[in-house]
Amino acid sequence: MSSDNKDSAVQYVEIPAVEIPAVDVTDAHPEPQMPSACETGGCGCATGASEPLPTFSFGEVTVNGVSIGEDVISREMQHHRAESAEDAWQAAARALVIKTLLLQEANDRNIAAQTDDDTRVRTLLEQVLTPEKVREEECRRYYDTQTHRFRTPDLFEAAHILIEPNEQSESAWQEAEQSARSLIEQLGDDAQAFSEAAEQYSGCPTAHQGGSLGQIRRGELEPALHDVLETLAEGTLNRKPVRSRFGWHLIRLHRKIDGRTLPFDMAREKILDMLEARAWVNSASHYIAGLAQRADIEGVEIDSAADAVTNVSTEHE
Repeated sequence: MSSDNKDSAVQYVEIPAVEIPAVDVTDAHPEPQMPSACETGGCGCATGASEPLPTFSFGEVTVNGVSIGEDVISREMQHHRAESAEDAWQAAARALVIKTLLLQEANDRNIAAQTDDDTRVRTLLEQVLTPEKVREEECRRYYDTQTHRFRTPDLFEAAHILIEPNEQSESAWQEAEQSARSLIEQLGDDAQAFSEAAEQYSGCPTAHQGGSLGQIRRGELEPALHDVLETLAEGTLNRKPVRSRFGWHLIRLHRKIDGRTLPFDMAREKILDMLEARAWVNSASHYIAGLAQRADIEGVEIDSAADAVTNVSTEHE
């Protein structure tokens, strides 16, 4: 198991929990540039002092006589989504109880107190865990049953022209639509003419590159635009403009690159790393459950392996 995956698994055990990511077999590429707007300070330009976190209390929590402060639990709550404040408090308290148990065990084993808590927990788990070894046939079985995870996505080399209304009125939208329809009739499927028209008429920043969106995948365009793109033959322009919140779009598909399923030999190392991380986290969850059963815990319940497994779940969504 690689050190990077082990570090991720340690973080996962320590809480706040983070999912072990599903295997990603695609290469990253720049997202297409699309118009955007700054709304309600969502771009980060809003200023002002942040509000202090509220302090909650649903009872005192102790682990082997050591109290976990209300303020500490309240700060931890932000990492735990729940339907109510009490549910979030309970999740945060359980997480902190588990971390406290691990640090107490590290103390008992004289694991260097001068290092930070994360390092001490990592050292403890490396000393005590004996995860099951992942066999080759397990990797093959995972590949055979999860083949869809190892398919590269279809790619679409596409371009668009955005015709924006002059104002947010029905007449302005109708006028922009008529301009878009007229432009479609003029351009046909001529790629060069489309590129030149994009530079002249498009209200999108992609106008400077002939309207090119580059290679895009499903989910990288607004659904209405991509739904149309899926229907086009290579080298053709859609015969009707498509409306979005920005205006009317002329959509052209230059080329489609079909995805492919990676062979097992190319996916094996990623599968092995993932299964080893899963085995390591499962081993950690059972170890934590054992510590909880032997500990004197007040204020929150940890139900044997159930809560430990909840905090270190390895299932992929």
